[in-house]
Amino acid sequence: MKHQIKNIARFSLVIGLGVALSGCNFFNRIANVGSEPPLSKIENPVAQKDYQPVSMPMPRPEPVLQQANSLWRPGSKAFFKDQRANQVGDIVTVLVEIEDKATLNNSTDTTRASSENAGFAGLLGLESQVEKILPEGTSAEALIDLGSDHSVKGSGAVNRNETINMEIAAIVTQILPNGNMVIVGRQEVRVNFESRDLSVTGVVRPEDITSSNTIESAKIAEARIAYGGRGHLTDVQQGRYGQQLFDIIFPF
Repeated sequence: MKHQIKNIARFSLVIGLGVALSGCNFFNRIANVGSEPPLSKIENPVAQKDYQPVSMPMPRPEPVLQQANSLWRPGSKAFFKDQRANQVGDIVTVLVEIEDKATLNNSTDTTRASSENAGFAGLLGLESQVEKILPEGTSAEALIDLGSDHSVKGSGAVNRNETINMEIAAIVTQILPNGNMVIVGRQEVRVNFESRDLSVTGVVRPEDITSSNTIESAKIAEARIAYGGRGHLTDVQQGRYGQQLFDIIFPF
């Protein structure tokens, strides 16, 4: 009976540790069994907890010359009103086109050998005392004989090929002093039980925005582009919590 109680206690301890490691995500997953992954609510990006205004080095402000008898507006890029995004709250379409290819091959092969021999055949007659002090068989002519061999050989290879082609609408959240704009865009698409999330943030120049109010992702400075998923397929492709914990703790 006592043995059964110990087994039950051990089993309960294991279950408790598993629940503690998984945290709130454990209960959320249990509550959402059989249902679609929920979509996030539409919220103001500036009101998010992790939102921080962008601060960058700015050039000196240049004075704007006003001409009373001119129909041309200072700073305008066209005679008529520019329909492209140019102020906070405007929307611009980001063309995410990523085609990364990288091939790296490295190899290292080094070899080093060294040998040292030292002794003294005569030193004011003291060489005869060596045999008395040191163990039997020691010779003053061959006191030190050192040798070492060192060899290092390593190789590495990286072959990467990534392609992403998508479009996402972003909102201008900030205008920097030099006219550059900070944009933030998020998109969530749910198909059956799998949700795909795409987010884009960065700094763009107004002149890089085309006449159709689009901009390429390669022209976004400080770009942060994230593309991932949530749902049943994503959970299956990831290791379980116990396995991930074992990989972190196990040193070998």
